[in-house]
Amino acid sequence: MQQKVGWIFRTIYARHSGMFDHSSERRIVPPEPRLPGDLVSELLLGMRLFGVQYRRIAIAPPFGIGFGTVEGRAQFHFVARGPLYLRMAGGAQHVLGTGDAVLLPRGGVHDLLSAPDLPSRDICSFETETLCQSVGAIRACPDDADRAAGALIFSGCMEFDLGGMNPLVALMPEVMQVGTLLDRDPGILPMLEAMAREACTERAGFAAILARLADVVSASIVRGWVECGCGDATGWIDALRDPRLGRVIAAMHRDPGRDWTVAELAAEMGASRSVFAERFLAVTGLTPLRYVADLRMRLAAQWIGRDRMPIETAAHRLGYGSQAAFSRAFKRVVGRSPGAIRATADAGRGSGRTFEQ
Repeated sequence: MQQKVGWIFRTIYARHSGMFDHSSERRIVPPEPRLPGDLVSELLLGMRLFGVQYRRIAIAPPFGIGFGTVEGRAQFHFVARGPLYLRMAGGAQHVLGTGDAVLLPRGGVHDLLSAPDLPSRDICSFETETLCQSVGAIRACPDDADRAAGALIFSGCMEFDLGGMNPLVALMPEVMQVGTLLDRDPGILPMLEAMAREACTERAGFAAILARLADVVSASIVRGWVECGCGDATGWIDALRDPRLGRVIAAMHRDPGRDWTVAELAAEMGASRSVFAERFLAVTGLTPLRYVADLRMRLAAQWIGRDRMPIETAAHRLGYGSQAAFSRAFKRVVGRSPGAIRATADAGRGSGRTFEQ
């Protein structure tokens, strides 16, 4: 089944402006429940979303480009000139028109195709020219081909985590499309237009500008999803939709190193300890103190492995009186010692490999 992403874009190529006209198909979007702005800020405070490697791809049809999956990495695609098809590993297909952008928050095996049912060729098998740090160019067109013909895509493999809220990534849709946000956040449209201009004109510094715009558009897609109540995700996310429980979650994330008690957390909610504990467990599937413990260790794993924070500093920041007590709690939750997490991260840096995709 093919699904049209976002609006149907009618592109007007003005000689100098390169602007889009999105007025050909308007639709009324019914209001959706939104999370409080302060809670959204707390949830996204630890977000890291930026490109590890980008590619500008100019390719003539017929084509099929295959993308693999890398743990902890998202995939972003912007179509400067289309249309083309996004085919997921499960068989779902999405039609992407000129001006469309999509974020695959968990990455995953997928293909970009000029027509349905075409075979794909691994992206790594294409010859790539370096444009600048972290940005390459693939040109798979005949030498005599019109530069304005064929598809033009800007794709990126991105580091993506949400700090203490990283479980949210597993609840996100497989494909997140920018078109669903344009009515609510019209400020994204000028960024898409700028991406199209930079991709098509190739002015000085265009590669670095495209990469930064892609980072901002991707973060805007994530923010829009969270602001609108996280779509139809269920489970512990329901705690965020409950104003009183949402306050408790925000307080935990604001001060994870505090020696929280059930009584203090219940006071944040404005309920008795028994009512709070029962409600929290029913909605999240965890006891309040287990949630705090898991949150601390998710943060610790990122600080120690990703940010190279000293283990003793992480322990102190999370309220532990000794490194030994912290290490025991860390291994109990994560299944590995803090030192093992640090060694694995150092080995990855030493290999000089960031990803293969």
